[in-house]
Amino acid sequence: MLPAQVVDAPSVAIPPEVQRQVINRLKRARGQLDAVIEAVSNGGECRGVVTQLAAVSSAVHRAGFVIVASGMKNCLSTDPDEPDPKTIEEIEKLFMMLS
Repeated sequence: MLPAQVVDAPSVAIPPEVQRQVINRLKRARGQLDAVIEAVSNGGECRGVVTQLAAVSSAVHRAGFVIVASGMKNCLSTDPDEPDPKTIEEIEKLFMMLS
């Protein structure tokens, strides 16, 4: 399966401290997803598999919301020297992509 391409989506610069936080969340989600795959492969108990899958989904969504929140703080700029400032509409578009 080919990855989905996002067309005409604004970019968001992520400060290093937020980037580390997001990467840590995504690595935890990847570990949880590996556990889900292992459980499904080995005929794991349904409730446990679904619970882990929900945790993966939640972790990925939280990472997305951290990125958008960072964008709201860092990208909405009234500074005329700011390169490529984002509008409220662009940040809202990013937020809505997560819903």
